Amino acid sequence: MENVHLVPEEEEDDLYTGYNDYNPTFDSEDLHNDVGFQQAVRTSHGRRPPMTAKYPGTAIGGRPIGTAYGSRIPVGTAMGRPMTGAVQDGAARPMTAVRAAGYSSSIARGSVFDPLGQAKGPAPPLEKQNEDTPEEKIKILEKKVNDLIEESCLAHARGDLQLSLEKAKEAGRKERALVRQREQTGTADHINLDLTYSVLFNLANQYANNDMYTEALNTYQVIVKNKMFNNAGRLKVNMANIYFKQKNYTKAIKFYRMALDQISNAHNAMRIKIMQNIGVVFIHMGQYSDAITSFEYIMSESPNIKTGFNLILCYYAIGDRERMKKAFQKLICVPLDIDDEDKYIPANDDSHANMVIEAIKNDKLHQMERERKALAEKYIMTSAKLIAPAIESSFAAGFDWCVDMVKGSQYVELANDLEINKAITYLRQRDFKQAVETLKMFEKKDSRVKSAAATNLSFLYFLEKDYDQADRYAELAMSADRYNPAALINKGNTVFVKEDYEKAAEFYKEALRNDSSCTEALYNLGLTYKRLGRLEEALDCFLKLHAILRNSAQVMYQLANLYEMLEDPHQAIEWLMQLTSVTPTDAQVLAKLGDLYDNEGDKSQAFQYYYESYRYFPSNISVIEWLGAYYIDTQFCEKAIQYFERATLIQPTQVKWQLMVASCYRRSGNYQKALETYKDIHRKFPENVECLRFLVRLCTDMGLKEVQDYATKLKKVEKMKEIREQRVRSGRESSARGRREGSAGSGSSSSPINTPPLRASVSRSEAKYSPVLQQGRDSGQSNHGTSAKGERLSVKLKTLPGSNEPYEASTQQEIDASYVDPLGPQMQRPKTAARKRTEEDEFADEELGDDLLPE
Repeated sequence: MENVHLVPEEEEDDLYTGYNDYNPTFDSEDLHNDVGFQQAVRTSHGRRPPMTAKYPGTAIGGRPIGTAYGSRIPVGTAMGRPMTGAVQDGAARPMTAVRAAGYSSSIARGSVFDPLGQAKGPAPPLEKQNEDTPEEKIKILEKKVNDLIEESCLAHARGDLQLSLEKAKEAGRKERALVRQREQTGTADHINLDLTYSVLFNLANQYANNDMYTEALNTYQVIVKNKMFNNAGRLKVNMANIYFKQKNYTKAIKFYRMALDQISNAHNAMRIKIMQNIGVVFIHMGQYSDAITSFEYIMSESPNIKTGFNLILCYYAIGDRERMKKAFQKLICVPLDIDDEDKYIPANDDSHANMVIEAIKNDKLHQMERERKALAEKYIMTSAKLIAPAIESSFAAGFDWCVDMVKGSQYVELANDLEINKAITYLRQRDFKQAVETLKMFEKKDSRVKSAAATNLSFLYFLEKDYDQADRYAELAMSADRYNPAALINKGNTVFVKEDYEKAAEFYKEALRNDSSCTEALYNLGLTYKRLGRLEEALDCFLKLHAILRNSAQVMYQLANLYEMLEDPHQAIEWLMQLTSVTPTDAQVLAKLGDLYDNEGDKSQAFQYYYESYRYFPSNISVIEWLGAYYIDTQFCEKAIQYFERATLIQPTQVKWQLMVASCYRRSGNYQKALETYKDIHRKFPENVECLRFLVRLCTDMGLKEVQDYATKLKKVEKMKEIREQRVRSGRESSARGRREGSAGSGSSSSPINTPPLRASVSRSEAKYSPVLQQGRDSGQSNHGTSAKGERLSVKLKTLPGSNEPYEASTQQEIDASYVDPLGPQMQRPKTAARKRTEEDEFADEELGDDLLPE
């Protein structure tokens, strides 16, 4: 401590003394007086002379400072301690901590304190690449070609085939310009062959995608013939595919074999695929033996499901039973290389493993595995149904053999499905008894199979209208699997036919809760609401169904019918117009459109649709009747004759159509033809009073001698008619008197007579759309207690009576005075008749297409 001398606080030198002093180095105004600078300028190397003074602020000496007058004044510090970090006798003191902050222990002359380097200014801008050089132009052009190829591929992925072809062509043009530029610059040795290959290959692909097969083949040929392209021989597979699309099977086989020869054995998977294509081409050529050779080779080397199925088809084509069996056995033994489903069942103890299983349960790999398994099951089921009738004496024995084989394979669960398919095959052969017996075997199986079998049994019994058995098996199917929507639908159908609509609606709703996409349940629910009179809810059901089944004719008709019931004819017409776009030849729909337009007063549109309906179905009496009345109303009686003659052919026992023909002749002025027609009617119907009245009128007006004979016959017929009516009247009075006496004696009211039975809806599979519509009308009209045909005719034209009614209610005095035209002003016009028919047949229109949809 004795040797330690502390510096007094007032004598301690400042560490940064001198840095803020004026430095004349940067004084450019006095450079001409600076001797050192002038000497540096005059030297050949431009170096300044060595420094003669130290930094300011040192104890050694001060640097002379130049003034405006050129004098040099040495400046020294007040302290004798040298500045830290300053240069002293050529030795620098190391200051690492200060260096990191931007200071330097060795400071050059003229430097200033600038730790951030701001005195240097901004960095100079990057030099622009010169694009005028040939090499840069080539690089830019190559990038454009690559971009065009990529755009072409992306356009093809979007489905824009035309744009992808245009981009491929443009890439080809750019690539040729690039090659020419290489040749001009003398760098032809550096041509990018990979780029040329990519351009040509993409162009050929796009030609093929746009069905421009000739151009595609020419482009592929350019690639194949160029020996500089490696592995170009594989492209002969693509050329063979094009020949296959053109149905040029011989050339396709040739190119497949050429490609097979150019692919080494190391690429076994590629060779197997080409062999499979060769086999498929042989099948199209009908050369099953050659196809069998290819498929057998594949099944021995690398078996797969598709090849096994094709091999069974070939054996089936040549009728080889034993080899069909062997091929089926090979098919069910093909390994699928997929994980067991138990792998995806989570364990209870390991939460981390459960999270992993939940993540991979529905990933792309598991979806691919499910698709592969579903495809294998589809091929096995199709093969079994195909070969079962061929490998044994009967298809039942063949199915049994296939079931035994499947039970011993990895597809054990398919055995039950094959048994159900066996029952369905019985059903297609109209052998209902065997189908029912086969399905009854599943009553003791597991729940899934039992539910499926019971559902099919319920459906069969429902078609046979054995509703009790259908209800029993629907209950069995529901007890086996309560979440089976088909079972719930069949149960709802059995309740529907018993007219318990509220309960049926509950079953249909439950089926929809289990499967929201079940269209049968939604359709039947709409019908149920319609029967209950809840038209808005029914409309909502059918609108939802239309969103799912855009082209369903039944759904569109139900919507039109509901809007008609809601008194919105414009919407009804709109839906029927959409229906005609789906079924343009449905005569009933066209007739309904004509009816709606007629009710709206648009006669021209009504005539158009009635005429179209007549063209497609010229046997509809109501349409024929309307068209005939329309021509009479428009004063074209000659045209009306052909329609009434058509009605005469359809109903030859109805005298009124023949009377209408005669009346049309009479209105058109052809009295001779009218007289002949009336005489012909009189020969067929000698007791027809109306015909005799017109014969008397015509003969009187024409001054014929037969007038007395016809008048005598008329009086006799009228007398007989009066006697007959008196007998009928007396019989009715006596029967009414007897009923009153019986009623008084029993004290109870009589029940109505001839009550028609309720209509039971049939299944959708029982009839096609148009026949079902007609059936619905007839059955609906029968609910009014009259025959459908008689009701329709009686309400269509009120002035056209039945066979047992007089044609005109004219008295004898009117006949003596003048005859009255049956088609005069008193006749009902088609519009009124159509409106009357709508009121009378409202139930028939409601029944149009109301068929339950069983599962």
